[in-house]
Amino acid sequence: MTVRLEAGDPAELSAIRRVNEAAFRRADEANLVEALRTEGAVLASLVAELGGHVVGHILFSRMWIESAAGQIPAAALAPVAVLPENQRQGIGGRLIRSGLDVLRQQGERIVVVLGHPDYYPRFGFSTEMARSLESPFPADAYMALEIEPGTLKGIRGKVRYAAAFSIEGGPP
Repeated sequence: MTVRLEAGDPAELSAIRRVNEAAFRRADEANLVEALRTEGAVLASLVAELGGHVVGHILFSRMWIESAAGQIPAAALAPVAVLPENQRQGIGGRLIRSGLDVLRQQGERIVVVLGHPDYYPRFGFSTEMARSLESPFPADAYMALEIEPGTLKGIRGKVRYAAAFSIEGGPP
């Protein structure tokens, strides 16, 4: 299996859409990916390939934390998708680790995710780190990760997602 940055050619974008639709059994996440691209909010988009075919995808987009100190940039992890027939083989984990490495190289310092509380902590995400972030999501599934340790220390504020998410806490 190979994990790499997406090339962005039409055939690959179509394959990414198919992966997201199949993984979530609906078009919402595939539409979100396209809307984030259109908005220019994508920080990193990676694919996992097996036998030359895209079987997984992950996307990170720009978001902000509105704090007393001003707007603090962060990255939102959403979505991560693997074809149903390729799930439970570690592909999602490889995508997350590789994506976090790319963000680290880009100088990002904070990543947030809304996800399963039994899955994401293995990658360093924590509900405790997200506790000071005001979001519209359940606290037990809203997690943060400091790529640069100590980045969230003393930070309190409201999260603002890219407009494509169409949620409370949209862009500043």
